[in-house]
Amino acid sequence: MGIIKVNNIRLYAYHGCMAEEAIVGSDYRVDICVHANLDKASVSDNLDDTIDYVRLREIVEEQMNIRAKLLEVVARRVIDLYFAEFQEISYASVCIAKINPPIQGDVESVSVTYEKSRS
Repeated sequence: MGIIKVNNIRLYAYHGCMAEEAIVGSDYRVDICVHANLDKASVSDNLDDTIDYVRLREIVEEQMNIRAKLLEVVARRVIDLYFAEFQEISYASVCIAKINPPIQGDVESVSVTYEKSRS
């Protein structure tokens, strides 16, 4: 078993419940973590035997480009695609943070973390 993390994926996207968020957009940071059996890759040294973290990042970017009101929706879409595309994944978590959210007060970020285990 092993863990693959891709941290601090920085993106600009247009999520949020307020109409102006669909126009102005915001900066986001995404952190992902997947658990999978990495035994074969640890011996073969072959990319085909592991979870390609480039593809993990691409899925995040693709889903962040599809507008949603709630970050929960985006996080779930990301994880659902991870489980559909990579049968080796047994657990995944996605944390999406909106940087400088348009809420009252001095707030650096708000974030949503969604986790799922393969049943």
